Amino acid sequence: MRDPLFEVIDATWPAASLREAGGFLVREGRGGGSRVSCASLEAPLEHADLDAAIAAHKALDQQPKFIIRPGEEALDAALEARGFELFDPVVIYAAPLARLSAEVPPVTAFAHWPPLAITREVWSESEIGAGRQAVAERAPAPKAAILGRTNDRAAGAAFVGIHAGTAMLHALAVLPEFRRKGLARNIMAEAVRWAAGEGAETLALVVRRQNEAANALYREIGMEAACYYHYRREARA
Repeated sequence: MRDPLFEVIDATWPAASLREAGGFLVREGRGGGSRVSCASLEAPLEHADLDAAIAAHKALDQQPKFIIRPGEEALDAALEARGFELFDPVVIYAAPLARLSAEVPPVTAFAHWPPLAITREVWSESEIGAGRQAVAERAPAPKAAILGRTNDRAAGAAFVGIHAGTAMLHALAVLPEFRRKGLARNIMAEAVRWAAGEGAETLALVVRRQNEAANALYREIGMEAACYYHYRREARA
């Protein structure tokens, strides 16, 4: 059985469009990153058609890439045999809101929607550009942007959306000169506070496995690894 957190990811960080191709669901990303521009296996692999999914990607003018979820080792092997390269191994963290701190120091983080211009500036400086910001725009409510402040200036931002009782945090960024000063923790606390007010019960997020500092923070505040996945993409010529 597939982990329901994948449904939460798709609902709170939605692709621009979806199309079925050969037993796969192909997402149109429009510059929004791998999560919204990958193909996922939706039928038994023996009935699926990789070539159809690859063609659908190319019709969208995007690099063919596939998400590999738990239990999809055969798909992983089939893509590896075709020369598709593995990239972005990630972990999904989750925890009940009741376990997480919602104590936000004054004037350090606040939730709002639509995003303030300064929130967008922080994202843009952190390489969360127009394509990813557009994903947040098309996500359904309830949702919020979170602006983080330190040393009297905007220094971090995040996006959070809710689906089926789970608040999923996306696009968390802290400007380099303000990292390791507790701002990410404050942004997380504000996400917890806002999500609880909207009736959510769980907080979840996705992070690259090699991001040691972020992984350490999430474990420290009480989150647990719930699921792992990675992608494979067609090698550039």
